[in-house]
Amino acid sequence: MTFMSAIEFLLSWAANGLLNFTWWQIVLFTLATTHITIAAVTLYLHRVQAHRALELSPVISHFFRFWLWLNTGMVTKEWTSIHRKHHAKCETHDDPHSPQTRGIDEVLWRGSELYRIESRNAETLAKYGQGTPDDWIERNLYAKYSAKGVALLMVIDLLLFGSAGLAVWAVQTAWIPFTAAGVINGLAHFWGYRNFEAPDASRNLTPWGILIGGEELHNNHHTYPTSAKFSVKAYEFDIGWMYIRILETFGLAKAKKTVPVMTMGEVKPVADEKTLEAIIAHRYQVMAHYAQDVKAACKQEMATLKAKGSDLSVLKTAKRWLHRDADQVPATAQADLQAARSAHPVLDKMVTMREELRHVWISTNQSREQLARDLQLWCQRAEASGIAALSGFSHKLKAVKI
Repeated sequence: MTFMSAIEFLLSWAANGLLNFTWWQIVLFTLATTHITIAAVTLYLHRVQAHRALELSPVISHFFRFWLWLNTGMVTKEWTSIHRKHHAKCETHDDPHSPQTRGIDEVLWRGSELYRIESRNAETLAKYGQGTPDDWIERNLYAKYSAKGVALLMVIDLLLFGSAGLAVWAVQTAWIPFTAAGVINGLAHFWGYRNFEAPDASRNLTPWGILIGGEELHNNHHTYPTSAKFSVKAYEFDIGWMYIRILETFGLAKAKKTVPVMTMGEVKPVADEKTLEAIIAHRYQVMAHYAQDVKAACKQEMATLKAKGSDLSVLKTAKRWLHRDADQVPATAQADLQAARSAHPVLDKMVTMREELRHVWISTNQSREQLARDLQLWCQRAEASGIAALSGFSHKLKAVKI
């Protein structure tokens, strides 16, 4: 090779790389590799390591470990420890990345920095990092040289795509810090819809968990953290679960637990201890059904007010909080909520009895027998209330079974 031909080769490589891809091929490659990274995070780090909801074959698990080292430099023990602590201390000042205590801007834009800070907390790693990989390659490569992976990735991208490889590398390495550390840890605890009254501020960002591997269904996950499947409603889609089902077909994965299905049997004359056990097991779904009844009653009240030409403004403002746990209603909404309850006795009764029902399973100092009697009394009051929605719901409760 002459000197000039060598120069031409280097210039061609700098412009196009070894693959000589067009711009749209480079975009597709970048999207494909970042999505594999998302899959590695949600399947391996999250569902396997953090929550033990899923088993993966050793080959698939190690591929994900290698891929995460190459594309993110994240250490399995660090990520797992921080996420477990997040669940254990959710929405408190000890939560490593709660927008409820740190502010949405802090978590959304500085989420990766919050992660790095917590990853240096030896107490967090010792307390929450049990059971994570501790083999030779983890100690001597993945954990010891965590930054070497992303450096190697930059070299690979430059070789493949020339100067455009820097842009590819930038997107690949920024994808998880923004989508996981920022969007999921931030927005998914600040904005979105809730299927269940989980004891935190978790939200589902969209009903279609595609771009972030199913992690968009964050309220579902916080309600049932040990479930390998994040989608719950018929209209929700968890692409991570689709990958699990594909892997299961080839014997490469096994879901250990999914969301329990609430089933209905015959309506019992009296709610007994078995009914209590079933209701506690399905408490989030029970309260989700109750919320639908509250919403229906609210809609009926609004229709009545509209027919009379009355003012709907207070009820419109308060309706989004009528079915929420009392400790989840913000101070700014308390006055409107109280005004709506005072003006609408049916809604007030339903909200009051909702809290009374919730205390059946949050009362930790009562015996099983006492809780069963409390449930029986609740059903009696509901059926004697003269409110059709409450009476109907009491009958539903007495039909719930494991």
